[in-house]
Amino acid sequence: MPELPEVETARRAAIAVAVGRRIVGVTVADDTIVFEQVSPARIRRALLGRQVRAVRRHGKHFWFELDRRPWLSVHFGMAGGLHTSRRRGVRLVSTGRRTEPGWPPRFTKLRLAFEGGHELAIADGRRLGRIRLRQDPATEPPIAALGFDALRGLPGAARFRELARARAAPVKALLLDQSFAAGVGNWIADEVLYQARIAPRRPARSLSDRELDRLRARLRSVVRVAVGARADSDRYPRSWLFHRRWDRRPGITVRGDAIRRETIASRTAAWVPAVQR
Repeated sequence: MPELPEVETARRAAIAVAVGRRIVGVTVADDTIVFEQVSPARIRRALLGRQVRAVRRHGKHFWFELDRRPWLSVHFGMAGGLHTSRRRGVRLVSTGRRTEPGWPPRFTKLRLAFEGGHELAIADGRRLGRIRLRQDPATEPPIAALGFDALRGLPGAARFRELARARAAPVKALLLDQSFAAGVGNWIADEVLYQARIAPRRPARSLSDRELDRLRARLRSVVRVAVGARADSDRYPRSWLFHRRWDRRPGITVRGDAIRRETIASRTAAWVPAVQR
């Protein structure tokens, strides 16, 4: 699933193509699931001729601020992605492959053409993403129900401890809860806990001040490094658990320590018992 780094990279790619330009062409797939029963004709009416003023993001959602409402809001789901005619598609770290066959990409749901000649396409082969029209995406569902943005909205240390200790769930489940930290997905949660040296099943409210401060610091650094690398996992530090967590062969280790896998909060957790307590 695209997590915050992939979505932030997609947002920045969209800015390069769209901001300050008018939409001169709109092609919409007839897909009532992805568009939540909104007709292609309504999408075209809302977007055609509109100028893009900004592209914003919160967690795994991003939206286009236009010169007239409603605005376009996007969530990639499990396998969606954004492509532009001037840049390669964002690589999904769970597969290690770039989603960029030709133009337009396969499974394109929405294709926008801008004055000046460039285009943008949102594709989703599994139809688990959602493309919506909203008057004010940040104040409406589903974005309004999200917690702090893990890149731009990380609370101060005292407030972070307060929020974490309000939850009885395992700390891995806490990190995955979008109402706590918007944008954190499975691999980021595993990496943060590994670097913070905290076992994923520990109840969040059981963590000491020092442990919660480490958790907050590692959350900040992991997200910043991944965003700075433009979600290109080849550029992530070689010391990260990330580079081993996808390998399910028996006996896989990180720095000589065995990796354990188990299900927590309905997701697979990869962690290192020799390091995480």
